[in-house]
Amino acid sequence: MFSQHTLALIVSACILAGCTVGPDYHRPAAPLAERYQAQPTLQQRNTSEPTSFAIWWESFGDPLLSQYVSDALVQNLDLAQSSARMAQARAGLGAATAALLPSGNISGQATRARQSVETPLGQVLNSTPDYNRYGNSYETDLNASWEIDLFGGLRRGRQAALADYQASEAGVAATRLAVAAQTADIYITLRGLQTRLDIANKQIVTQQQLLEKIQLLHSKGLAPEYQVRQTEGALAQVQATVPVLKNGLDAAMNALDVMLGTPPGTHRAQLASSGAIPHTPAITAMGTPADLLRRRPDIIVAERHLAASSARIGVAVSEYYPKFSLNALLGSATAVSGDSLFTAGASQSAGVLGLRWRLFDFGRINAQIEQAKGQEAEALAAYRLSVLRATEDVENAFSALVNRQTQAATLTDGETALASARQSSFIAFQQGTTSLIDVLHNDETLLQASDARAQAQTESARAAVAAFRALGGGWQSSLPGEITNKPG
Repeated sequence: MFSQHTLALIVSACILAGCTVGPDYHRPAAPLAERYQAQPTLQQRNTSEPTSFAIWWESFGDPLLSQYVSDALVQNLDLAQSSARMAQARAGLGAATAALLPSGNISGQATRARQSVETPLGQVLNSTPDYNRYGNSYETDLNASWEIDLFGGLRRGRQAALADYQASEAGVAATRLAVAAQTADIYITLRGLQTRLDIANKQIVTQQQLLEKIQLLHSKGLAPEYQVRQTEGALAQVQATVPVLKNGLDAAMNALDVMLGTPPGTHRAQLASSGAIPHTPAITAMGTPADLLRRRPDIIVAERHLAASSARIGVAVSEYYPKFSLNALLGSATAVSGDSLFTAGASQSAGVLGLRWRLFDFGRINAQIEQAKGQEAEALAAYRLSVLRATEDVENAFSALVNRQTQAATLTDGETALASARQSSFIAFQQGTTSLIDVLHNDETLLQASDARAQAQTESARAAVAAFRALGGGWQSSLPGEITNKPG
């Protein structure tokens, strides 16, 4: 048995000679372009004050939109799940940290025994004078143990747990960003559908008024039958768009309720009145593609998973080496019987240096190391892909924003011109200088232009939401520090 002095020397030597096996992690480089392709165009258009990315939804200038996004960030159930996963990862980090520390426990027991006189031993003891076959025993022990992390396997395990926790933390931020963006997108879509529905209803009224006039002329023999039928057909086409728009509007309202963590129909009364399509805000201070490494939480998640997989290689490599542990026992035991056969007030103590070494299991260890390296290679590819997809998201969002804004402006001008042309053609029809076909054509063209303009405005605002989301709006953190081979 080792003396206390010997044990102290062994522990000191282990601590002084401690090292951490496995590769040291360094965040991989991610070569990116210096700027986005549409960045010059957006910068020329945007002359307003810098946009607040932390609360980007307020830049749309719609109080109800801001209210719904704020409510969703509190009530959304996807976000609740993400927060619960982060709590699990935090607990895993606590367990990995505790594995580096000594552990101890206290145990105790009390026993009352009865010796049968029918057994051979009982017959012998029963022949002893004043023999009492009932006895009581009590025992209390204090146990302590500590696995000495001589080669760093436990430290690598804690590094992996820390990276997993950081990934889950960034995952919560990614979910928050997604919830805010989806809520804003659904709301803008809803307002766009309401605007298109209003346009269709106004056009129905116009077509009905026109039909009444044509029917009146027909009854007096001043308009042929086919003009009545043409007008009825044009009216039916407009009326047929209403159920489709209402169906889309119902779906948008239900989707918004789910985002807010409420049953479908909860906010229907509040949204019953049509509202304007939120204006498209200017996006300033967009940064560079390299800034996405700090602003996109999904990239943070992928990078932290890569760090965790690298640390787990060290955990696997540490199985090559012996593992030492210290165990200590301090306790007392008392056994009491009527004939004092057992001693009373006994004490016990022990100190043990343990050794475990998978000396003849290197084949299995090799397989575990190769598996860990494969997982790291997979995580590296996933990280690089997440960076590329993040830049793709921004490029696509910026392209959509530029082109949808241009389209909306063009269609607005065209709608104004067509409205004037339609009014002129209707006056000319009343004066008998033009045909009904021209009026119907102008009505149809104006409806299409108004509807297209509403769609373009909606898509322009949605493209702004997509741009804020692609840029990582609302996430202002930076990448965690690199994991090294230092303890901690």
